[in-house]
Amino acid sequence: MLEIYALRMRPSRAVFQRRRFTSTMLPNRPGDSATKMPPDSASLLRRLLFLAVVLLAGLVLLRDTESLRFLSRFTPSPSAYFFPSSSYLPQSVSEEEYTLEKVLKDAAMADKTVILTTLNEAWAAPNSVVDLFLESFRIGDRTSRLLNHLVIIALDMKAFKRCLDVHRHCFFLVSEGIDFHQEAYFMTPAYLKMMWRRIDFLRSVLEMGYNFVFTDADIMWFRDPFPRFYLDADFQIACDHFLGSPDDVNNIPNGGFNYVKSNNQSIEFYKFWYASQHTYPGYHDQDVLNIIKFHPFIDEIGLKMRFLDTAYFGGLCEPSKDLNEVCTMHANCCFGLNSKLHDLRIMLQDWKKFMSLQPSLKRSSFISWRVPQNCSLDSLHHYGSPLKVHHGPPD
Repeated sequence: MLEIYALRMRPSRAVFQRRRFTSTMLPNRPGDSATKMPPDSASLLRRLLFLAVVLLAGLVLLRDTESLRFLSRFTPSPSAYFFPSSSYLPQSVSEEEYTLEKVLKDAAMADKTVILTTLNEAWAAPNSVVDLFLESFRIGDRTSRLLNHLVIIALDMKAFKRCLDVHRHCFFLVSEGIDFHQEAYFMTPAYLKMMWRRIDFLRSVLEMGYNFVFTDADIMWFRDPFPRFYLDADFQIACDHFLGSPDDVNNIPNGGFNYVKSNNQSIEFYKFWYASQHTYPGYHDQDVLNIIKFHPFIDEIGLKMRFLDTAYFGGLCEPSKDLNEVCTMHANCCFGLNSKLHDLRIMLQDWKKFMSLQPSLKRSSFISWRVPQNCSLDSLHHYGSPLKVHHGPPD
């Protein structure tokens, strides 16, 4: 019996399905008892079958093309950034020594977790943000050892050179056609590019198999935060305003501090988050997150999202009230580098004073922060996000 192959459609590709046709469908061979089909009819049938195959193949190709268009929305362009070559590095620095793969491997904990922060020239200058950031690790409670796992991602050459002077694990992330060396004021084009560049880079770290804690450099680390993280979460993030439940999606997250595990769910989420900048042009990553956290896609991929309590992960938007419990404090809700530096220095002074107290005095309820001072929410009103549905104060 003659066998003919026809196409069967599936969601993502065309596959051949083997079908057997009965003797009544095709001409009988010589000697068969059934009535022979006229030659013209057999030729017509073959043409019709060929035409059906061509039409089915065209439909499958069209479906695959549409699928690729959809997937491309969630796949960052490989030309969006590139990693440093020897032409960008100082002569004394070996290109092989500072590849992303090597830097992450050298800094990783046993479970492939790294702590990441980004740095540009404005925040890398002596006596600027990076010095206060590193000092907080050194004077914090069980935080100095975490410096062994901190990777500073330099966004320009001066920041990279300064990193080499003050820290062990440095990586120079070159962004083609973008200059990040100056202070990026909130909601300016440079600020938006920097924030979205960060999301894209963090996605690449997840794809390399590394979990990470991302922290802005204007976050002071006063205690080891890992005991306060949720074990069952894929993505957990600090808040500008915390409503009381880690599962409440109405919490107002802050993209400056998050702990993310590398798995299929988190990778797909970061692709979706990055692609959503085109859906909401002109908005920064934090405002877009406030929208997409409600999107059905989050449940479809099975991402477990948790929001961190400001009692442990506070900031100037909503300070941690108890210095006996605080893990990190963020200089958020603050406009301008000078204002930020002023309040960060006060914050470190408050912590040093607290740590010098006797244990009985540390438990006293009268101890509190003296910040915010130069930082205030009023300074941000003129520089607010264009997103009308934003519910909380931006970073």
